[in-house]
Amino acid sequence: MGHTAGRDIFRRLGEKIDGLTVRVPWNENFHAILRELYTEEEAGLVVRMPYGLATMERLVGLTGLAEPRLRTLLDQCCAKGLVLDLWLRDSYMYAPSPLVIGIFEFTMMRTGAGTDSRRWARLFHDYMQQDDTFYAANYGSNEKIAVMRTLPHEEMLAPEAVVEVLDYEKAAAIVDAADRFSMGLCSCRHERHHLDEKKCDTPLDNCTSMGIAADYLVRNNLAREVTRSEVHENLARSKELGLVLNADNVRKNISFICHCCKCCCNALAGISKFGFPATIVTSSYIAEYDGEKCNGCGKCARACPVNGVAMRSTGDRRPGMKKRPVPDDSLCLGCGVCGLHCETGAIRLVRRGQRVLHPETVFEKNVLAALERGNLQNLIFDNADRISHRMLRGLVGAFYRIGPVKRALMSDLLRSSFLRSMKAGARLQGKGWLTEL
Repeated sequence: MGHTAGRDIFRRLGEKIDGLTVRVPWNENFHAILRELYTEEEAGLVVRMPYGLATMERLVGLTGLAEPRLRTLLDQCCAKGLVLDLWLRDSYMYAPSPLVIGIFEFTMMRTGAGTDSRRWARLFHDYMQQDDTFYAANYGSNEKIAVMRTLPHEEMLAPEAVVEVLDYEKAAAIVDAADRFSMGLCSCRHERHHLDEKKCDTPLDNCTSMGIAADYLVRNNLAREVTRSEVHENLARSKELGLVLNADNVRKNISFICHCCKCCCNALAGISKFGFPATIVTSSYIAEYDGEKCNGCGKCARACPVNGVAMRSTGDRRPGMKKRPVPDDSLCLGCGVCGLHCETGAIRLVRRGQRVLHPETVFEKNVLAALERGNLQNLIFDNADRISHRMLRGLVGAFYRIGPVKRALMSDLLRSSFLRSMKAGARLQGKGWLTEL
């Protein structure tokens, strides 16, 4: 791989990561992150890897490395969260980590010798939080597919909504359906802690993962294995603390639940700080206020994690009647945190007028996210070095980036048939198993 090394290898690495399901605009701050986290040899390896999952055998052929050296490099990268190694179909399969959820989270979850969390926190903050560049690249064109979706606090559902809520919308049911669990450092709170910006008393160690994600994190010492009971206890604690529950934006094989606080969460900041509501997909519910029960205390406005409730004057001078909450329905996540803080029971979650789009599987989520962000061609023709794949990526990518084409394929009319076609294509390539992840 010597020919891939040199002064431009980190720029090539940046292009590779930008070609995944989350866009990562290039600038000197991103360059600094890459130089800090990857050695030149590790960068060269990731540049040569396919965009999607690959076996060890395929990677030996693509990189030209002997298996022992390749395995050593992959183990190094996996331990740092820069490469994913997932146990699938009775063997490990490898893929480059995207920035989110991936490089940022796993780096800030690392502990022990050799970690420099304070420096890493500053590097990620300078890239993701100084301006809206990162958020605009991913959510600035009315995108519908985000990494995370909000789960409602079930206690806040109106009686008529309780009978309609589906298992994938219930945090407790998601946990009960999983078979392995881990808990580790919340990357966002850990980042804020090292920036001296953490304003809350929320614990650092409550980031919850399940299934193959938990297996990956535990094997690579990025989180500790826990029991199902511990995860349920964590959910109960998050309710008491008034945290937002945000889960993997799929309906099957959900791999994580984040316990997000207003002051630290980078995803919530995408909405409240930078003004991109699609940074998190809402739940299928929305907050409804009962004016007869409301006493105008304003606790709901202070609790709202995205500053989506304003207190407006009523013109009524009687005690407790001067102001009333006015929610912004365009911002409401449907989390129920406002209701957790309401002492009069004036707030309940009711079903939205239109059901929210949640992809069924990771395959669907990745296909739709890549389509919206102009990277679908990389999932279809994933060989980084093959000339024919490079040419086809250019041609197909140009087609899928055409605005009307993209909008049509994401529309309610064509989205299902488009996904069926993508699944059929995967099966023809012998990758039908991918569609079930």
